[in-house]
Amino acid sequence: MKKLVTALLLVPFMFACGTKVKRVETNLVKDVSGGWNDTDAQMVAQEMITDCLQGGWYTKYVAAHNGKEPVVIVGTVSNETSEHINTGTFVEEMQRALINSGKVEFVASKTERGEVRTERLEQDEFASEETRKAFGKEVGADFMLSGTLKSIIDKSGSKALVYYQTNMKLINVETNQIVWNGQKKIKKYVTRSKVSW
Repeated sequence: MKKLVTALLLVPFMFACGTKVKRVETNLVKDVSGGWNDTDAQMVAQEMITDCLQGGWYTKYVAAHNGKEPVVIVGTVSNETSEHINTGTFVEEMQRALINSGKVEFVASKTERGEVRTERLEQDEFASEETRKAFGKEVGADFMLSGTLKSIIDKSGSKALVYYQTNMKLINVETNQIVWNGQKKIKKYVTRSKVSW
């Protein structure tokens, strides 16, 4: 009888400790930890690309090339914060914002180009002459976008001020000239019920 009573008393505690999952809209803005999140990545990418494409370099390039749109590639975005941030997600946001702007042409990343080149090599051996894609017809990028994510955390007890700074540069691939330098800052004031920093 004691075992049955003990088991019945433990059942509510077992269910209280279980994991709960609730699906939410993907555009929901909600900070859970106070760290860098998907909302930050989307906002920074959109604002920086808008700023980049409004820079003087764009007008000069289009005017000098008879209205031709520049070809852009996103290079490395380094995470120099103290957090684990998947910069690949941020790079994808940058690519999406660039492509959707309709103002630039875009070429595949270094990794993607490697896969495509492997495919062409295999086509040389296995595809028919009529459908085989030739080497030497890739479009070269005119500009490369690269940058860094940095952070500073000022904390005391259960409170913290988290500062993020994203620096991006657009570099002329042929001349190495920096034609645009953008910066976006985010500051978050975070309080936690327990000291866990």
